[in-house]
Amino acid sequence: MNDHELTVRLAPSVGSFDAAEWNALGGDRNPFVSHEFLTALEDSGSVGEGTGWDPVPIVITDADDRLIAAMPSYAKGHSQGEYVFDRSWADALHRAGRNYYPKLQIAAPFTPANGPRLLLSDPALSGHLLKAAEMVCAQNGLSSAHATFIDPEQIALFEAGDWLMRSDIQFHWSNRDYRSFDDFLDELASRKRKNLRKEREAARLGLRIERLSGGDIKPHHWDAFWVFYQDTGARKWGTPYLTREAFTLLGERMSERMVLILAYDDDCPIAGALNFIGSDAIYGRYWGCTRDVRFLHFELCYYQAIDIAIKLGLPRVEAGAQGGHKLARGYEPVQTWSAHWIAEPGFRAAIADFLDRERRGVATDQVFLDARTPFKKGG
Repeated sequence: MNDHELTVRLAPSVGSFDAAEWNALGGDRNPFVSHEFLTALEDSGSVGEGTGWDPVPIVITDADDRLIAAMPSYAKGHSQGEYVFDRSWADALHRAGRNYYPKLQIAAPFTPANGPRLLLSDPALSGHLLKAAEMVCAQNGLSSAHATFIDPEQIALFEAGDWLMRSDIQFHWSNRDYRSFDDFLDELASRKRKNLRKEREAARLGLRIERLSGGDIKPHHWDAFWVFYQDTGARKWGTPYLTREAFTLLGERMSERMVLILAYDDDCPIAGALNFIGSDAIYGRYWGCTRDVRFLHFELCYYQAIDIAIKLGLPRVEAGAQGGHKLARGYEPVQTWSAHWIAEPGFRAAIADFLDRERRGVATDQVFLDARTPFKKGG
């Protein structure tokens, strides 16, 4: 493809593009870079004016004005809702008398789930997108650009662009061709297997668990889940990131790619968890409750997701950020990756040194955690 036939530009929103055209670049496989998900955030006011997440997608079109590459990007005035923590970097630059914000964030907002950050019809276009992000920063006085929770298959593209790589650890469940939850339990050490069975029994005692997808999710289900989501958001970060309207729009636009799990005491919903379905994973995203029931969080967020993955034949469950308690429940440590471009050379060198030391620490942590999974140890 002739580079002179390409147009690289900033767009005002993901919603300014046709859904099929955008999704053809990767949104048909990963729910969080889909046109439906990203525009639901835009149209509901979850991102945009007043949120500190201003959509500025970087796109490439060809001579016929067809969309051939895109990058879901946001001008950020803070570091909230990212799950890759850089506040110490911001403080360091501030102490040096310079501004860290605004910055460019290449991400699925509020979503610590792996996915493509370079949406490409041709891998050769990756360099153009990365250079465009760097130019956006340089021309607008932004300190840096950050691509978070990169699909592992795209790490090499960012490395080729000389972006700095950062790693962390999440806990994912892997489907080893299990036919049932009991098949999975059979892989665990005896004591762990008994513990999980007891937890499931205790969590479900006296309750009814319901899974809903597609048209079965009604407005009153979203009303109940909104209460749960608000409670969790208020306790974790003060103000929930998503508006109530976001759940309505997500339900209208992509309910077939979602599974809402609700726990009822008689006919009263008391807790819920929302999952998204991708081509190769189920992603646990939001959870909340109005009544504390021992082990119910594990049942709705972890064990139900495993059940669904086995039923759908999905290779893994990604249950979100943090949570060392997932380890005892069959979720294994997996490295996640982000990539960073820093404008100021001296600051870049300091960050590169920090990341080199941090990566060694993360690798050591993973070895430690790998030895403590609940699976049977080989003879």
